[in-house]
Amino acid sequence: MRTYVGVTDAAWASFLRARAQLEEVNFWRPGAKAAFSALTPGEPFLFKTHYPHNSLIGGGFFEGFVRLRVSDAWRFFGEGNGVASGEDLRSRITHYRRERLDAGEDPEIGCVLLRNVVWFTAPVPAPPSFAPNVVQGKTYVSGEDAVVDHAVSSLLTGASTLEAAVSRRLADGRSAPDDDDSPVEIGGPTRGEPVLTVPRLHQGAFRALVLNAYEAHCAVTGHKIRPTLQAAHIRPVAAGGQHRVDNGLLLRSDIHTLFDLGYLTVDTRMNVHVSPRLRHDFGNGEELYARAEERRPILLPRRRADQPSREALEWHGDTIFLAS
Repeated sequence: MRTYVGVTDAAWASFLRARAQLEEVNFWRPGAKAAFSALTPGEPFLFKTHYPHNSLIGGGFFEGFVRLRVSDAWRFFGEGNGVASGEDLRSRITHYRRERLDAGEDPEIGCVLLRNVVWFTAPVPAPPSFAPNVVQGKTYVSGEDAVVDHAVSSLLTGASTLEAAVSRRLADGRSAPDDDDSPVEIGGPTRGEPVLTVPRLHQGAFRALVLNAYEAHCAVTGHKIRPTLQAAHIRPVAAGGQHRVDNGLLLRSDIHTLFDLGYLTVDTRMNVHVSPRLRHDFGNGEELYARAEERRPILLPRRRADQPSREALEWHGDTIFLAS
C-alpha cells in the first residue's frame, strides 16, 4: 500500500477543519498540466503543513484525479474546495498562479479528489525523511516510515468512526445526506498491512469523473454546453446502484430526465432505444426517434473500464424502460 503526503495550504486546511461534516474534498492544484498518479483509488493521502510547523494534521482516501474548469470544481464540490465561494476559489487560484484571471476566464485546474476526510485531534510530527525543499508532496510505501504508518493508522481509526456514526444515524431513522455512501471499508487481516477499498465514490467525485470520462459531451446527442450536462446513474443508488463511473452516463439535462423516467434507454450494444410512450404521452420526441433509428452507438469513454456496465444497462432496460 502506498501513502501520499501532500503539502497543505494552511487556509485550505483551516477552512475544512472547521467543516468536518464535509467528508469529500478537492485538494486542488492551480495548474492543470501535471496529472496526479501517485496513488490508486482507496489509498491514503495525508495532509502536511509547511515548515516550520511541519506536521501531519489529517488526511483522506484517494478517489481519482481530474482536470476541471474552476466553475465545475465549485459546482461539484462547493465548500469542499476549501473556500466559501466560487469567487474565493478564483481568488486563491489567482494568488498561486500569480496572474490575473479575466472576468470571463474559466481555466482548468488539477483536482485530487479525496473522501472520508479525517482531521487529527493533535498534530503528528512530519517524518524526518520529508525534506524541506519538497514543494508538493512525497509518496511512501507501507513499512517505509513509522511516522507515516502511525498517521495512516489514525486515519483508519477516524474512517471507522465515521462509518459507525453513519450507521447510528441510519439506525435512528435519520436519513443520511444524498451523497453519503458507506465510508471507506477496511478489510483484510487484523495484523499486517491493511487492505483499503472504496466501493463507491461520493456524489461530487462521481459527477466530476463521469464528466471527465465523456470529455464533456452528452453520450446521446454529443451536446457540449457544460452547465447543462449531468452525470446520470444507470442504476440509481436507491435501487442498489453505486457511484461508479461505469454506472454513469453523461447526459444533457432533458435527456437525463427522460432516461430516469424510462422514456429512453441504452442497450448492451450501446444503441439508444426510445419508448413509444414518449410520442403517446407528449406528442413529441422526433429528434430522439430519429437518433434511435440511426443505430449509431452512443459516445463512449476512451478507457474500457469507464464504459457503461452491461449489467447496469440490462437492469435499466428491464426495469425502468417503458417498452410499450
